[in-house]
Amino acid sequence: MAEPPDDDRSGHRARLRRRFLTAGAEALADYELLELMLFQARPRGDVKPLAKRLIARFGSFAAAVGAPVDALAGIDGMGEASIVALKTAQAAATRLLGEPLRDRPLLSSWSQLLDYCRVAMAGLAVEEVRVLYLDRKNRLVADERQGRGTVDHTPLYPREVVKRALELGASALIVVHNHPSGDPTPSQADIAMTRQLAEAAAALGLVLHDHLIVARGGHTSFRAAGLL
Repeated sequence: MAEPPDDDRSGHRARLRRRFLTAGAEALADYELLELMLFQARPRGDVKPLAKRLIARFGSFAAAVGAPVDALAGIDGMGEASIVALKTAQAAATRLLGEPLRDRPLLSSWSQLLDYCRVAMAGLAVEEVRVLYLDRKNRLVADERQGRGTVDHTPLYPREVVKRALELGASALIVVHNHPSGDPTPSQADIAMTRQLAEAAAALGLVLHDHLIVARGGHTSFRAAGLL
């Protein structure tokens, strides 16, 4: 099979890079930002058709970068190097958003916390539960994945959560999980589990500050919704 034409010969890659550096990301369409990332994985060949296929499949730059690995692998032209290029960008965004949270009280950094949780979890294909363990000043002690389940259920064991809190010397908790359906509305199982965890935490002098559900369609705070 003939090698795809090197689109650098036409200057396309150089022009796109120059426009990004001089005018910023705002001057580029979503598929052009994906092109820039794919350049790193595919030094030769025209990646514009692949970038446009990604947008057509997932709808936006953010959704494409946050898409599950198996979904990306199903796109024609997406090999391992291209998948790694996109997932590296997601990992970088998660770390950039998460780093400032480590040195300040989370309850006074709520919008940053929500941004971090959405980037880290909203695009996952299955449910995942994370627990943020906090000290007496509500600073982050640990951010740990507590469980991973199916597309609509993740088991969470209150006894294990509070046991881990005691091991870490934590004083408070924030639970976060995602809804792959895109709808952040709590289920009855979510509500029941949260009440069980709040009771187990209170019995040992721990505070459950909130339970957040993040999804592509938004988020729900149990505290704000009166469910906690």
